[in-house]
Amino acid sequence: MFSTGQLIFGGLFFIAFVILMVIMYRKDLKLHKQYYKGTIWILIAFIAFILMLVAVKFLSL
Repeated sequence: MFSTGQLIFGGLFFIAFVILMVIMYRKDLKLHKQYYKGTIWILIAFIAFILMLVAVKFLSL
């Protein structure tokens, strides 16, 4: 399906991509803390809403 060279390239690309993403995230962490304060509550509300939908689906059998 894939040649050895393609697999090596894919693996190296993935490793480089993850390393660059971590570096960029750490570089922007100060800005994230400044502009995205309180977004954890939106995430919690979204997860709670999904869990309520799942509960309603399974309880209304």
